[in-house]
Amino acid sequence: MRKNEDIIAIYSRKSKFTGKGESIGNQVELCKEYVRVHYGDAAVDKIVVYEDEGFSGGNLNRPDFKKMMDAARKRKFRAIIVYRLDRISRNISDFSALIEELARLDISFVSIKEQFDTSTPMGRAMMYIASVFSQLERETIAERIRDNMHELAKTGRWLGGTTPTGYTSEAVKSITIEGRSKKACKLKLIPEEADIVRMIYDLYTETDSLTLTEAALIKQGIKTKNNNYFTRFSIKAILQNPVYMIADEDAYNFFIQKDADLFSEKGAFDNRHGIMAYNRTVQEKGRATKHLPESEWIVSVGRHPGLIPGKVWVQIQESLERNKSKSFRKPRNNEALLTGLLFCSCGERMYPKMSKRKTADDKVIYTYVCKMKERSQRSVCNGKNANGNSLDMTVVEQIKILAEDKDTFVAQLEQSRSFYTGNRTDYEQRLYDMRKEKAETEKRINSLVDSLVDMGDSSAKVYVTRRIEQLNEECMSVTQRIQELEGLTSQHALSDVEFDILSQLLACFKDCFDEMTITQKREIIRSIVRKVVWDGESVHVILYGVGDSEI
Repeated sequence: MRKNEDIIAIYSRKSKFTGKGESIGNQVELCKEYVRVHYGDAAVDKIVVYEDEGFSGGNLNRPDFKKMMDAARKRKFRAIIVYRLDRISRNISDFSALIEELARLDISFVSIKEQFDTSTPMGRAMMYIASVFSQLERETIAERIRDNMHELAKTGRWLGGTTPTGYTSEAVKSITIEGRSKKACKLKLIPEEADIVRMIYDLYTETDSLTLTEAALIKQGIKTKNNNYFTRFSIKAILQNPVYMIADEDAYNFFIQKDADLFSEKGAFDNRHGIMAYNRTVQEKGRATKHLPESEWIVSVGRHPGLIPGKVWVQIQESLERNKSKSFRKPRNNEALLTGLLFCSCGERMYPKMSKRKTADDKVIYTYVCKMKERSQRSVCNGKNANGNSLDMTVVEQIKILAEDKDTFVAQLEQSRSFYTGNRTDYEQRLYDMRKEKAETEKRINSLVDSLVDMGDSSAKVYVTRRIEQLNEECMSVTQRIQELEGLTSQHALSDVEFDILSQLLACFKDCFDEMTITQKREIIRSIVRKVVWDGESVHVILYGVGDSEI
């Protein structure tokens, strides 16, 4: 594909919304002026602009930047112009790879501020040099932030955010050398929650299993702060949190062996206080939270009381690591048709459990099991399992009977379509609102993170850090809700053409169903069946367009 010699791309980026620095609009206008001077007035009318606002220059994971590079690979423009070099990237490896790729594509790169133009050999050489300094600046900022974390670690303070189970945050005052009053926070024990934490550690030590620990807690009706049952994931998070570890000799030896950045002398490990560990995770926009090894942690003895002896905590970490290979894995594929549609009468979903046995016609035998029954080990739900092969066949046969009455079947299909259309509109509006909320929250987080660099030793830093943690929790919650809704909208995205094809398929449902693939069978069932409920004896099929009570 030949590149378009008339089009010039402008790229602008700003990591936060402030009144300082060059705004997105200013960057674009300055680039346009450059195009007017160097390429002529006619070229200005053919400019294509790519903008990323609220994104860091630390990596290239930005939506409009990706769009621009996709267009570049299709050779849709002749040059990329930016106001300043670091608008593209502050990472030298990313930047070098980018320049090499643009060179292969025969696309020029111009940075106005530094007056670099890769169409000339000198411009390319100087640009590489400048990129080195951009990365140096970024690494210097990162080093300053880590230095600040070191200073905070020395105090053993709680920096804010969601407090761990067993504790609440308590404000404390201290007097500086200059006689000023300085506020900070520490963790304060909540006795009843601390008992739950100890119970979790005891149960895991006894069972050596997250699943059995979860089941035991459900059986006893033990719930989280938010009145939900503990899951294996929330239990694991508690077991891995060093905040509960008593600062004793075993704890000290553990951190020494792991080469952690330790900011407390051995004498501070008093067999009474707990551990504060900073820099345990890395959170990057658009990616899952990454847990860092202990050698990257910044550790000190906290001001809060510890709950779990160091030896016990260390043994549990070894057990969790050892049991990784035993983690539950869903089957890659199966013959079950009602996965995602089938619910137990207790309200929980049922999932297929495959056996090693097969039917006479060589199909795997499987059983539908209630998730709550499994999690609680029959203490909350003890409903009868369903024979998966028979249940699926029963539902299919009932749909075939419905298909024999053409008028009723078409009417049902129209109700299904009405459900799709109405819900899709509602979901899309909610998705739009939540994506907007997420973007605004991320901008606020980026703004606060950038402000930390300029705060020095200000006492306000702890409050800013606490606010960042709170906003991050909100952002993660919104992200989860967005993912759930995106799954729903993808199920409801039927075009007119798709609907017509589906109508034709359903018209011959009885005759052609047995010849369909497993995927086709699942999709066609989901087109008219909204929900299936198993009460231990009977199966209730709820179609689209009707309420749960109309079966």
